[in-house]
Amino acid sequence: MLGKREIMNKELIDIAIERLSYQLIEKHNKFESSILIGLQPRGAFLCKRVLKKLNFLLPTIDIKSGNLDISFYRDDLMRRDHPIEPDIMDINLSFEDKDIILVDDVLFTGRSIRSALDAILSFGRPKTVELLTLINRRFSRHLPIEPTYVGKTIDALSEEKVIVEWKEVHGVDRVLMKKNT
Repeated sequence: MLGKREIMNKELIDIAIERLSYQLIEKHNKFESSILIGLQPRGAFLCKRVLKKLNFLLPTIDIKSGNLDISFYRDDLMRRDHPIEPDIMDINLSFEDKDIILVDDVLFTGRSIRSALDAILSFGRPKTVELLTLINRRFSRHLPIEPTYVGKTIDALSEEKVIVEWKEVHGVDRVLMKKNT
């Protein structure tokens, strides 16, 4: 792993997900008006893991969830060299007067979350919106956005990249930091 450093392994990710799940239970109790929304593509993996843990901890409660594609809400849509290929959204819910918990793997500049905030309005006006992230990169925000629930906060230089690898895609669960070349 030349130029890469592991900052979380599978066990640390599992511990963070369990802690985040308990924090959600503490705040949302029976999840009557709460909806977990994973930001595609990478936030959807974290959302699925958190939902699985919540379903294990609260087996009698039906927790609503879905995945949101923010491709056409991005502020860099027309600046890309290659066209964006959107993912299929699996949201069959109204967000009207609901408590939305946006789930993403890494909070970096805040631009993806801004795009998500625009996108969720297509599904109704939520009562509240919270943000759950596995990795919070401090000191790198372009917008005044902060997470409500954080797995791990790291300080990374602007030339460093944080990569979350999921078993479903990469064959292993881990978080890496690497130097941009």
